[in-house]
Amino acid sequence: MLEGTSPVEAYGSLLQEAFASVRGFGFTVVKAAPLSLIALGTIVAWRSGFGYLGFEGCFLIGATATAAFAMQCGEGGWFGVMHFGIFIPLCIAVSLTAGGAWAGGVGLLRTRFGGNEVLISLMTNYVAILLVQYLISGPMRAPGGLPQSERMPPETWLPFIMEGTRAHAGILIAIPAAVLVWVLLRKTAVGYEMIVNSMSPPAARYAGIRVDRIILMSACLAGGLGGLAGMVELLGVQHRLVDGMSGGVGFIGIVVALLARLNPLWVLPTAVLYGGLTVGADAMQRSTGVPSSITFILQSLIVLLVLSSDLLRRYRIRALGVSVSIKGST
Repeated sequence: MLEGTSPVEAYGSLLQEAFASVRGFGFTVVKAAPLSLIALGTIVAWRSGFGYLGFEGCFLIGATATAAFAMQCGEGGWFGVMHFGIFIPLCIAVSLTAGGAWAGGVGLLRTRFGGNEVLISLMTNYVAILLVQYLISGPMRAPGGLPQSERMPPETWLPFIMEGTRAHAGILIAIPAAVLVWVLLRKTAVGYEMIVNSMSPPAARYAGIRVDRIILMSACLAGGLGGLAGMVELLGVQHRLVDGMSGGVGFIGIVVALLARLNPLWVLPTAVLYGGLTVGADAMQRSTGVPSSITFILQSLIVLLVLSSDLLRRYRIRALGVSVSIKGST
């Protein structure tokens, strides 16, 4: 109402573009795919007691490794034109390995030298950003005036899955990844050890759990999922390595994991919702004149309400307990 526009009309246009329009929903799916993978990596790390925040770096390193590999899989490349059914598994392995090694280095510093993974991982984000800037300005720069790599061969691009939209097969990678992470955490002995370690490392050590091994394994797996997100974005959207291609997705993915309450099965719906708000913001501004920044306010409020829900629940339980004790004493 402050903008002189009906809130019903504004939010209606937002939802219409993001979820009720085939073209808009395609863009929502495109946004959701890398967010889901980053969120899954966050869940793996945090459920293990490893406070990793370096997914921006993992994303960029995974995209860089994918670009280096994909450029050799076209005509005139080292590997020649490769069948897509062979290329994609190899590309997944390359991005998982690159992202896992990047985050695994932070895990090694934590387990061997007692380093603070929060600070170290944040700093590695800047290292990855500067590394990409160096590569696209030097060794991997394409001819021309713009600092960017050559375009990936078209035969390496992820195929579209919805006719008339830009929705690509990256979401088909995120869906099984979410199921596998859920199975790992809920149905395996390794997942049980990861959760126990996050609750109390001393108790985990007393129970015979090799805490350092769990931390290192979680770091590699979480970083690998972040690198996989970089592969999905590169082959599904950008098709070339460029500066600023992450767009803060490494941090937004952490928010998605928090909104999903660190539950892998809730990651995909949450990522679709978050991606839809981003896609619908521009449509809302075009149709009603309401600034698209209003959606960032809405997203921030959602995050604050979700994070404060536990505090409010504990306060309500405590207040209820006091009330019951007073009634009992009277």
